[in-house]
Amino acid sequence: MTYQAPVADIAFALRHVADLDSLQQEGLYPEATPDVAAAVLEEAGRFASERIAPLNRDGDRVGARLEGHGVVTAPGWREAYRDWSAAGWNGLAAPASFGGQGLPLLLNAACLEMWNAASMAFGLGPLLTMGAVEALGSHGSPALRAAYLGKLVSGEWMGTMNLTEPQAGSDLGALRSRAERRDDGSYRIFGQKIFITYGDHDLTPNIVHLVLARLPNAPAGTRGISLFLVPKYLLDAEGRPDRRNDVLCAGLEHKLGIHGSPTCTMVFGDKEGAVGYLVGEEHRGLACMFTMMNNARLAVGLQGVAIAERAYQQALAYARERRQGRSAGWREGGMSPIIDHPDVRRMLMEMRAKTVAARGLCYQLAEALDRSRRSEDPARREDAQNLAALLTPVAKAFATDIGNEVASLGIQVHGGTGFIEETGAAQHFRDARIAAIYEGTNGIQAIDLVTRKVPLGDGRVMAGFIAGLRNSLEPMAGTPRFAGLAPLLLQPVDALERATAFVLAALRDRPADALAGAAPYLRLCAVAAGGVVLAREAMAAAAIDPHDPAHRRRIDTLHFHATQIAPPAAALATGIMRDHADAGLETVF
Repeated sequence: MTYQAPVADIAFALRHVADLDSLQQEGLYPEATPDVAAAVLEEAGRFASERIAPLNRDGDRVGARLEGHGVVTAPGWREAYRDWSAAGWNGLAAPASFGGQGLPLLLNAACLEMWNAASMAFGLGPLLTMGAVEALGSHGSPALRAAYLGKLVSGEWMGTMNLTEPQAGSDLGALRSRAERRDDGSYRIFGQKIFITYGDHDLTPNIVHLVLARLPNAPAGTRGISLFLVPKYLLDAEGRPDRRNDVLCAGLEHKLGIHGSPTCTMVFGDKEGAVGYLVGEEHRGLACMFTMMNNARLAVGLQGVAIAERAYQQALAYARERRQGRSAGWREGGMSPIIDHPDVRRMLMEMRAKTVAARGLCYQLAEALDRSRRSEDPARREDAQNLAALLTPVAKAFATDIGNEVASLGIQVHGGTGFIEETGAAQHFRDARIAAIYEGTNGIQAIDLVTRKVPLGDGRVMAGFIAGLRNSLEPMAGTPRFAGLAPLLLQPVDALERATAFVLAALRDRPADALAGAAPYLRLCAVAAGGVVLAREAMAAAAIDPHDPAHRRRIDTLHFHATQIAPPAAALATGIMRDHADAGLETVF
């Protein structure tokens, strides 16, 4: 089956979990009226379902190809991208001053989910262009913004992020690409970058590379890195692509998944040097690039949600059609649909619960980012910045982890046919795997959470976050329908509070103990917060109409999470609150 954008579920989460309406009502985004938001979601869902989703299989089977003149994308991709960018989707959340529509990042997050669910390989290119807009808009000179920003906002040109080198993956301090100053104010870039997403393609007439490199005598490590804009084609006096720059794609990677997305080895300065232009200040390039990377981490988290949603849709449809065995209580002749078997229903509910929880966390992060940018109250803006900082590693890591887990469950629901490529379930599993690796591995996200985000404000930010989770669950105690679930949902919240006290104490004099439990700590944090997401949806659904099938599913999803996911997650605290030797991490390999 192909993908059908879950517009109603997305709109419900935007309203009742992330509170999109308040962004408009408080005047932060006055243009984002309910009517506008509904129209955007409906049209985005239509384009994702009807135009992008049908291209997904050819993108996987045919993929991108490196030919003599450059990279060629899969059949139909150029036309789909042309129509997508012409409709203004690339500039949805870009500032109006740069030619964008100035709508909330939260609304754009919902659209990003749909683009990537329709085809993760297709959605990956625009994701990076939006990040390039963010970096250039925040740090580029007026001349660079005038020459490049409008084309990037419109999607007429696409952007890339060039960080990784053969010897410098997660440790960017080890990169060797170099830059040389020229008298005209430009630079010449020399070096090789690997794993560059959409480093070359035929979707746009120009590609704007953002490249990290070192200047002569730069400080060692990450403090000596500068950021440069390096176009594929240099511009003529009228601002049009003209002469080919000294940058080329030397090869394409053969990958486990996302075959439609070209992953390139890029060579800069094979001849006289690639012409580049400084973005921001010399030796402060990593700070500029993090503007792009943090934007991308939310987007990659949404990729996890997207793949999970598509895998769930396909597994659900298959379970309704496939007949095998006789379920308990089956009274009709022949075999029963496998969806009637309790274990299959358990797998489907786990897929749904994890997907909805991850979606809500990503949307809450997007809302926090919107408030951090638009709020005029310094205290509220700081609160939003702290919440966004805290949620970024949690949303990225949890959502991409569950993308893998849900895609794997999707194969299990299909049984043996899931292992066969014809069903498409295997592609979701293959595509999902990269999201936990790129834009900062999930292990690095856990380290970031424990060593940088938990200690914010001497632990007060995390304490406030935990208090907010408790406050959100309080109304359940007085509601007969949900009173029995509240203690179950509080179990991971209580465990998170205990684990946080341990982590803060360990960071002071035994950091290895804090790091040993970093990944389970992030998971515990996500499950506790995800329970609140599902509680908000279920309580809103019960208040509207508990008998409506869609709302009944939301209530049942909360029941599943509270009884099947929350209690085991609380036990993670036991493993977190041990020293690394006691956890077996000092073993000799």
